[in-house]
Amino acid sequence: MTTLINKLSEIEEIKDFKDFALTYGHFNTIHPGHIRYLKYAKSLSGFLVIAIIGDIKVGNNRKFQFSQKERSEALAMLEIADLIINLDNQEIDTVVEKLKPKYLVLGKEKESEHNVEAEISKAINFQKESGGLVRFEAGEVNYASTDLLSNSEMDLIEKRRVEFRAACKRQNIGKDTLLAALDKWQSTKLIVVGDIIVDQYAACEALGLSAEAPVVVVKELEQKNFIGAAGIVASHIRSLGAKCDLHSVVGNDDNKKFVSDIINEYNISNFLIEDPSRPTTFKKRYLVENQKIFRVSRLEDNFISKEIEQKIIENIEFSARDADGIIISDFVYGVITEKLINSIHRIAKKYNLKLIADIQCSSQIGSITKFKNFTLLCPNEREARIALQDKSTSLENISQNLLRITEAEKLIMKLGAAGFIAYEKNNLGEYLSQSFPALSVNPLDVSGAGDSLLAVMSIGLASGQSMMVSSALAACMAGLSVQIMGNTPIKSQSLRKNIIEIFN
Repeated sequence: MTTLINKLSEIEEIKDFKDFALTYGHFNTIHPGHIRYLKYAKSLSGFLVIAIIGDIKVGNNRKFQFSQKERSEALAMLEIADLIINLDNQEIDTVVEKLKPKYLVLGKEKESEHNVEAEISKAINFQKESGGLVRFEAGEVNYASTDLLSNSEMDLIEKRRVEFRAACKRQNIGKDTLLAALDKWQSTKLIVVGDIIVDQYAACEALGLSAEAPVVVVKELEQKNFIGAAGIVASHIRSLGAKCDLHSVVGNDDNKKFVSDIINEYNISNFLIEDPSRPTTFKKRYLVENQKIFRVSRLEDNFISKEIEQKIIENIEFSARDADGIIISDFVYGVITEKLINSIHRIAKKYNLKLIADIQCSSQIGSITKFKNFTLLCPNEREARIALQDKSTSLENISQNLLRITEAEKLIMKLGAAGFIAYEKNNLGEYLSQSFPALSVNPLDVSGAGDSLLAVMSIGLASGQSMMVSSALAACMAGLSVQIMGNTPIKSQSLRKNIIEIFN
């Protein structure tokens, strides 16, 4: 159980603990990056003390979004720390000098002298002079969850829903707010630009290992095609009630007809350009009992021709006259060129449109940093770390550096099984954030989660809704999408039903 104290004079009792670890910060919002950091600190000695910066004022306003009381109570709920000290200001040097911890644990970014405040610099010197150890650590970076090893699925679902409702409460968001937001989407129009993918899922029966070589042998039973990438983003948007124009490139092949049939089924206005020199991007996944065992891709990832590039630009300009936003869904297969990005910027400025971008480059070479001055970017942590060439600093540092480099207004940092963190800049130029948990604990198919999130965030922001309301809706949407095998457009009624269930 965590103990909260409000004065340094009250902590005499912990002097008997010679091997405790001390951490320090404002902890304005708690997200998975903080949990990694705190768990590392706790692992060093088994007894963890957290010192929390006080309620510093900037003019007549509080520097941090949440009060010290709210911040310390949120930390206590994690049940990682044994003791939490509420500081008057930022006097970490006084705490270290008085308590002499065995370990002083600071964020990795504090290892560089130019990132260190005066109080922290003094604290580090006191710690070393007293024979203590200093650790600069962000915690272990993992891209998967082990929660199901120690919790039942039902318990985890309820835990995630409690976390989600708590996040909404911190942002003054209730069930009625989210439900009312859905009703405003019908008048919103978006433009989706990017790669089109046809995903084929082949259900198989496992026969065993080949006698000739150590190769898994399967018998294909049934196959089904789904539309992916920019196609599923557009399909989600239409299925949720908003309007959409889709701009992309397809080949002269059978998959082109499948794409056309799907977008016509969902009544998506489209400007598909046929390029006989390249196939419609096709990915085939082999599954045994819902477990993907192999994927084969058929694609051309060279950049589109100058003629096709110019035609896309002209089509987007035509669509933009009555649109509210432009979405770029970039799988790095050659549709999104530098000239196209620059032209989209020009068009968005001309018609005052929101600009949203997502890049997926798990098996391709690409970088989210090529999208400058966008309304919203939606990378995952791995993509952000690769783009910044930074594998060790804190998640908070990664997110804020990416925001600064790209000059984006808002950011969704996707964390896979840990959910995502929503960031936005306030009027003072400060970054506010809120973590939202993944609402599905045992997903059936995670491949389309990012596309469904991108669709909802784009509709929300383009319709004038706030970043945090849009983020809460996107969390609900992503939780639904991963429970279905293959990319299937989610209807507004399904999202509405899911919101009601989560809050009940």
